[in-house]
Amino acid sequence: MDKEYIEHKLSRLNDVTAQIGQVIVGQQNVVEEMLLSLMSGGHCILEGVPGLAKTLMVDTLSKALDLDFHRIQFTPDLMPSDIIGTEILEEDHGTGKRFFKFQQGPVFTNVLLADEINRTPPKTQSALLEAMQEHTVSYGGERFALPAPFFVLATQNPVEQSGTYPLPEAQLDRFLLFIRIDYPSADEEVEILARTTGVAAPDVESVLGAEDVLAVQRLVREVDTNPVLLRYVADIVRATRPHDTSPSMVNNYLRWGAGPRAGQAVILCAKAHALLSGRYAVTLEDIRRVLHPALRHRLLLNFQAEADSVSSDDIVSVVLEAVPEPESPIR
Repeated sequence: MDKEYIEHKLSRLNDVTAQIGQVIVGQQNVVEEMLLSLMSGGHCILEGVPGLAKTLMVDTLSKALDLDFHRIQFTPDLMPSDIIGTEILEEDHGTGKRFFKFQQGPVFTNVLLADEINRTPPKTQSALLEAMQEHTVSYGGERFALPAPFFVLATQNPVEQSGTYPLPEAQLDRFLLFIRIDYPSADEEVEILARTTGVAAPDVESVLGAEDVLAVQRLVREVDTNPVLLRYVADIVRATRPHDTSPSMVNNYLRWGAGPRAGQAVILCAKAHALLSGRYAVTLEDIRRVLHPALRHRLLLNFQAEADSVSSDDIVSVVLEAVPEPESPIR
């Protein structure tokens, strides 16, 4: 990898972070995880209580990217055709013949904001499955390719139960990272009040284009990962599955654990984190940094876990302690 070329691309990512920082106060970890997902070519879901600027954060990211952007407000009456598109009847004015033509929906974009995705029924949620996994849309016996890059950012509120439809496990697994947004600190909250109650309106510039994003995604896959660390990640993922050799907390609180796609997510995001940190090889620190957002939505808790207030993050932490680190770790 050419060092000068890499540093140029990484500087563009730093520009994106700076642009987001003009609007969003704090939340550095959240912004970093969004960028890791973008760099890895995956999708991410953001969860937090109302009022934590989830939608504003995604909207600001889209403005910092010189890419096509569409937003879909998910509601209970949203239909699959409202997402992927539908056929419309047209007439050839020269011959008078009528024919059906596929009218592309808002999913045909580079950056898609699926706002409050858990407010729409499973039938409509599933309209995104093929798009997220295959980057294509099937309609009327034809397949239509989506633009590249294609990046889905979904938001949902964790506290509202009435009128919501939890995402099925198969769809959650399609999200590379599950990002949790917490309350700001006291100083950050004061800064938020100062910024949002005055007349100043920050101007967000587009600093990263489609070719830049695709180039960074290619660079991420070129980052080296020691086979010892690959084995370590595989051991962690396998330890989340209920089995005789798994930690007791896994056997007591999980119905099932993470699949192979979880390990892929950890390695890709660890590579992205290494590159973002200016390194060209994955370390243990990179893996630890992305384990929780990569695994938390891929563990299915049982009723006992809910009764004992045990979260998937708790189990990931236990597994991380139980799996021995490589004897010669790359640091």
